Amino acid sequence: MQGSFRTIELSDAPYEFDGLRFLTVKTPNLKGRGDICLYVPKTDQPLTDLPIYILLHGVYGSAWIWALKGGAHKTAEELMQRKQIEPAIIAMPSDGLWGDGSAYFAHHQKDFARWIVEDVPLAIKENIPEASAKSKLCIGGLSMGGYGALWLGSNYPDKFSAIAAHSAITCLEEMKLFVEEPLTDYTQEAETPNVIDVIKANQTKMPPLRFDCGVEDELIAGNRLLHQQLQDLNFKHTYEEFPGSHQWEYWQTHVRKTYQFFNASLTQN
Repeated sequence: MQGSFRTIELSDAPYEFDGLRFLTVKTPNLKGRGDICLYVPKTDQPLTDLPIYILLHGVYGSAWIWALKGGAHKTAEELMQRKQIEPAIIAMPSDGLWGDGSAYFAHHQKDFARWIVEDVPLAIKENIPEASAKSKLCIGGLSMGGYGALWLGSNYPDKFSAIAAHSAITCLEEMKLFVEEPLTDYTQEAETPNVIDVIKANQTKMPPLRFDCGVEDELIAGNRLLHQQLQDLNFKHTYEEFPGSHQWEYWQTHVRKTYQFFNASLTQN
């Protein structure tokens, strides 16, 4: 079956490892190909309709980085084996690979938002037997991926059952800390509001929201401000601070909180 994409490449089982699968599809939204790294849990009995937890990476990274620098699949496997979370597919797509980081919204005639929100779930549901049209979606990420998760989750609240972020960029201006491309490159097609603006616009539709940040992180001020703004709105959310800075050791430790939050949100719903 051809499906919704002109071309599809899926890794072959004999060469896969640690439950990881790799998927590449061609999409008009990227005007080319996009990559997705997947962790698909294996059990004695076939699994179907599994939820899909999308993890967005930060600047400089790609589809492999959550797994091969963050060990995100290992953490998920551990939690599932310990029965601390129900089985789920972990989807780790690239951001579209524009510049140092696409920031996950539309610019330069490429729609990085629709790539994540539409193409990634559809590619998984059409090509991974453990997923289906019934699979629920949650979205999370780190740094620029945290911005993407907060921004996309708030912009498309009906598509996601929960939103989470670690060490998130909370306004586009903070991208200047990491990328060489000028901010005008990002805003050439439309001015992109800060995370708080999108949440305000969709406040009554929002799914459960959680975010955290390390107290030594250069983005801590923005995260504290977002927390205060949400409190001022009387918007229910979870915000936590922990020791640590803007580094993989922090995200390796705290991604389990994202998984547990997603699992709890789906269970409660």
